[in-house]
Amino acid sequence: MQSLISSTSQYYFDIEAQYGAHNYHPLPVVLAKGKGVHVWDVDGKQYYDFLSGYSAVNQGHCHPQIVDAFIEQAQKLTLTSRAFYNDALGAYEKYITTLFGYDKVLPMNTGVEAVETGIKLCRKWAYEVKGVPQDKAEIIVCEKNFHGRTSTVISFSSDPDSKNNFGPYMPGFTAIPFNDLKALEAALENKNVTGFLVEPIQGEAGVVVPDDGYLKKAKSICEKHNVLLIADEIQTGLCRTGKMLACDHENVKPDILLLGKALSGGMLPVSAVLCNDEIMMTIKPGEHGSTYGGNPLACKTAIASLQVLQDENMAENAVLMGNLLRSELEKLNSPFISQVRGKGLLNAIVINHTNKDAAWELCIRMKENGLLAKPTHGDKIRFAPPLIIKKEEMIEAVEIVAKSLEEMS
Repeated sequence: MQSLISSTSQYYFDIEAQYGAHNYHPLPVVLAKGKGVHVWDVDGKQYYDFLSGYSAVNQGHCHPQIVDAFIEQAQKLTLTSRAFYNDALGAYEKYITTLFGYDKVLPMNTGVEAVETGIKLCRKWAYEVKGVPQDKAEIIVCEKNFHGRTSTVISFSSDPDSKNNFGPYMPGFTAIPFNDLKALEAALENKNVTGFLVEPIQGEAGVVVPDDGYLKKAKSICEKHNVLLIADEIQTGLCRTGKMLACDHENVKPDILLLGKALSGGMLPVSAVLCNDEIMMTIKPGEHGSTYGGNPLACKTAIASLQVLQDENMAENAVLMGNLLRSELEKLNSPFISQVRGKGLLNAIVINHTNKDAAWELCIRMKENGLLAKPTHGDKIRFAPPLIIKKEEMIEAVEIVAKSLEEMS
């Protein structure tokens, strides 16, 4: 299906195509404004945002409390680097470690920086605490994972688009099937295994939800083998699945917790790695860092972002609205939807259609009808609106999905 494109939008498409790298394939819409659950394009058309910046704007676009905190700090001090102390970092460190129950936090910027930091911490702990022979540490990962696109992280990716022709790859990782406890148990028989890096729900793979009890049992297996559980909650965390962390559904406390995305409410890149002293204090001055990590602007914004999630009961709303979304989608009984799955407001539909581009075409039709979503891995479409969405808005959004599905037939 051809999308209706204005001359204004075409201008922005053309200038990006000419001057920007072609490493993304965006939906043909040029956004200029966001507020709450809605975004507007350069022609003034309004849409429901059902991607939420890949869950970076859980709190909604331009949440006033977060914007106020950002502006106030931006007018005072934005960056010192860690060469000096600043008056915002300590308060943030106390706030986030108290909230999540860890001794220490290491602040970074992007999600994949948090993943890289978690890997380095795990390896340092392996050699200095667990006693793994030098350069022999192994970290177990899951097939179809998505933890980012740095050269280390793509080394254990099973996505050819992320991996092909970017080698040589970093050793020290073993991939097992997701949601397979027997495979985990077998992999941990290797005495050099030091960590298990896992997404509680595989988001980029199409919102793959493991069996109930998977994480709890995985944590137990890791403890038995003295292996660190590293939870990548960059997309699943911060109320997205109906709890502050997806791990909270099974009362699992990771040894290393990775956060990002909604940690800033979509204002700027902010990520964090949390763990206890036994792990964190293996890294000494000069061994890891970031110019922007822990900057005052990020610290003040992150506190406001975390506070808003709690004050506005966004986890509870994610449960209610997620249940509503899945039930309403299932009621459609569309022959083009083979599966509806998810937890809280992290959801996906699997498209059943002979046309291999059907998921993309459905997203184009939804765009024309006023809702933005994006396919992942070909036949899956994520539905992850901001956590502030109301019942009447959700019903209207599902009506847009229904109308678009009807047009597909």
